[in-house]
Amino acid sequence: MSKARDALLNPIVNENPITLQVLGICSALAITNSLRSALVMSLALTSVLAFSNMAISLIRRHLPDSVRIIVQMTVITTGVIVVDQILKSYAPDTARTLSVFIGLIVTNCIVLGRAEAFATKHGVGMSFLDGIGNGLGYSVVLIVVAIIRELLGTGGLIGQPILPLAEEGGWFQPNLMFLLPPSAFFIIGFLIWGVRSWKTAQVETPDYRPLTRAETGAD
Repeated sequence: MSKARDALLNPIVNENPITLQVLGICSALAITNSLRSALVMSLALTSVLAFSNMAISLIRRHLPDSVRIIVQMTVITTGVIVVDQILKSYAPDTARTLSVFIGLIVTNCIVLGRAEAFATKHGVGMSFLDGIGNGLGYSVVLIVVAIIRELLGTGGLIGQPILPLAEEGGWFQPNLMFLLPPSAFFIIGFLIWGVRSWKTAQVETPDYRPLTRAETGAD
């Protein structure tokens, strides 16, 4: 039970794929100007992660090393195609908004990374939980960034007004800068800084050490 709990919960904060490993940044920068898009993208990636982890875990003992990566990519691509077709059938407007970013889940480092690092070495149940956990970790960051960007950029969330707009007699003036991709870069940067200030064990060891005065030969 402890291992199952760790596989499910650790990726949310302690081993978050974005704040710790800085993976999956492209979609986080591109589609978080809308909370609706972030929610759909989060659900799509979590579904693909869970499906691909389960499938790869099932066949892991029958995968020769020479074709392992190719088979993993095929499994992931299958999951992405299924998710894409479901979106086009039941949420065509959202599918058009996300367009290429759903297809790019195939190349998302989180999905392939968990397949290679975890699903090929663990059973189906643990692999499924790992997929759900990493999907939740990815989703938390996307949703937080999307809430900040859409709220400050438009004054509302998912089309619903939250803050009273100045043009309607209120006090809030939307900042359209938050709707541009660079704003996501800065918000994610501050999130990473905040998490690593809280979880100091996540701070990397510096690649260099400042020289002392004695080592430099300075007087």
